[in-house]
Amino acid sequence: MSDSDQTVRVRPATLAKREQILKAAVEIFGNKGSTNGTLADVAEQVGITHAGVLHHFGSKQKLLLEVLAYRDQADVAELAEKHIPGGPELFLHLVRTAFANEIRPGIVQAYTVLSAESVTDDHPARDYFEERYTTLRREVTAAFHELCAQEGVRDPDTIAAASAAILAVMDGLQLQWLLHPETVELGETSEFAIQAIVNAVLRPGPQLPTYVHPA
Repeated sequence: MSDSDQTVRVRPATLAKREQILKAAVEIFGNKGSTNGTLADVAEQVGITHAGVLHHFGSKQKLLLEVLAYRDQADVAELAEKHIPGGPELFLHLVRTAFANEIRPGIVQAYTVLSAESVTDDHPARDYFEERYTTLRREVTAAFHELCAQEGVRDPDTIAAASAAILAVMDGLQLQWLLHPETVELGETSEFAIQAIVNAVLRPGPQLPTYVHPA
């Protein structure tokens, strides 16, 4: 039997239970982190045993990675092709994602906690985040090149910095929003920052004084 056949035959009740576990894991790991949050915490939230969680996901490491995959699927759930768009449309998708995140703080919190923890030694999500940022920088860079071509702008040497900056400002604003949701408007502020970075590439304004590193 092929893997696809096995996937098709998974019972609806099993799929529903897996989603319950994932939603509980999002909350537990978002609140406690991946180290302090335990499978026992997740099991208690769902009303099953520790062994029940292991039955569905095998290990805590696999559950952590499934939580991240669950977050990625939520990002593209409303898209026809279930994949982020390319070209200039990508910038609009990033803005839409920021507005969508305003109504799913649990997923944002889990992502923010796990991404910060991933820089530590031997963290199970490190490979995921390294690959994620590498892929997103490449896709944003490609979108910039296409947008510059459409606007008749010769490829500036700021694209690499702008691509990294867009991702950094989005993640940084998520952190500020989680800490001060009553002060920071996640969607509007993200839209402003993304537009500002895109405009800085297409139509750069006056330059700030150049920082000179002390000898």
